[in-house]
Amino acid sequence: MLKSAFSKDLIECGCDEAGRGCLAGPVVAAAVILPKGFMHSLLDDSKKLNKSTREQLRNDVMEHALAWSVGMVSPEEIDKINILNASFLAMHKAIDKLSINPELLLIDGNRFKSYKDIKHHCIIKGDGKYLSIAAASILAKTFRDDYMLEAHKSYPDYSWDTNKGYPTPKHKEAIQRHGLCEHHRKSFNHHIQLKMGF
Repeated sequence: MLKSAFSKDLIECGCDEAGRGCLAGPVVAAAVILPKGFMHSLLDDSKKLNKSTREQLRNDVMEHALAWSVGMVSPEEIDKINILNASFLAMHKAIDKLSINPELLLIDGNRFKSYKDIKHHCIIKGDGKYLSIAAASILAKTFRDDYMLEAHKSYPDYSWDTNKGYPTPKHKEAIQRHGLCEHHRKSFNHHIQLKMGF
């Protein structure tokens, strides 16, 4: 069971992102404020769970969270400000949309750009340690997957229905064959990466 809280009395918000290592699609972040003392035996890092469990957990999180929101940064913006800054921006966008103001941000990972004057803690592998970060990882992953499934309908050659924009052999072969499309991040040097096998 993951920890339910970092602090005793602060309003905590867990934040995580999905899609940072992708060649196509947006980077998506979620921010989740859970009730104090919230427990859930299945809630964990989204990468450790199968699709049906993630979908069940998405519904549970959306139903039981005090507040939740999702922020997205487009491939064009990623190309302008780089993927690290885009990840921070996606989290900021998610926090912006919360209906409750958090007093402490729990960030998955080791780096973050401060948001307003709210204190934050970076927690490496936090999505496997704290429920609120795990909840954010579930929302970020499932919302992004839905986006990529929709994009796949217009661009089926890249197999985004299975790879969700990540650099799989099939995706790399499709880029070599068909080139890049509007959903690809142009700031990745694809030709060098393709030669090196990523």
